[in-house]
Amino acid sequence: MRTDLVSEPGTAVRPNEDFAGVGLPASGQGGCVVVLDGVTPPSGTTGCLHSVPWFTARLGGALTELTLSCRDLTLPEILERAIGRTAEAHADTCELSHPRTPQATVVLTRWSADTVEYLVLSDSALLLRGTDGTVTPVLDDRLDRLPRSALATDALVDATLRNKEGGFFTAAADPSVAARAVTGTLPRREVRALAALTDGATRWTEKFQEGDWTALFDVVAKEGARSLVERVRELETADREERAFLGRSKTHDDATVVYVEL
Repeated sequence: MRTDLVSEPGTAVRPNEDFAGVGLPASGQGGCVVVLDGVTPPSGTTGCLHSVPWFTARLGGALTELTLSCRDLTLPEILERAIGRTAEAHADTCELSHPRTPQATVVLTRWSADTVEYLVLSDSALLLRGTDGTVTPVLDDRLDRLPRSALATDALVDATLRNKEGGFFTAAADPSVAARAVTGTLPRREVRALAALTDGATRWTEKFQEGDWTALFDVVAKEGARSLVERVRELETADREERAFLGRSKTHDDATVVYVEL
């Protein structure tokens, strides 16, 4: 098995809000990948004493432990428990009902000798390469399907779209959002490799349109996760002033790539 992991902050003056982990149990049977993209809150209160990196570290740690140790639970059940456990850690000090309470996107995958299970919540991505070389993206596209006008102001998003029916869902403090995730199971014999990426890395395809998902996967598989992040940084820097590519609220974003050959 080959693994490759890179997680890089968007800027040196802010901490990386992503979380990435690869779990390989001592038994040698199976493993998991956890990737979270912490949601940077707009300026103003979040109702929470804790930072986004605190939240993603807590949630990511819980997901890793539960995914490896509780093989009798489905991935949505694991996400539900992990969100609940994380919420309990600061429920006594923080206003968890606040729409900007710390939250994150989620990519979670677990494999055994027989199956590959996956879960995606919000706009991080999972790419699966089959034994025939085909790359299949697993995406939760709710946010992309919203009209741009609906995302005009932070207040409007908070009031009508964030973790609301008809809007989009993230892992915050409500365990029930786990049921909203995109999930599935494939025979392991049909999956050769996988890549989990936050949207700071998928910009290469989704924003800058340098290549499709197969081309992006090939960059990671052949040149390494670091190469993809470096390519994204070059494109961001070249477009720093013009912002010709729509949908970039930040010049540079935290970028995480985890690649696994099964």
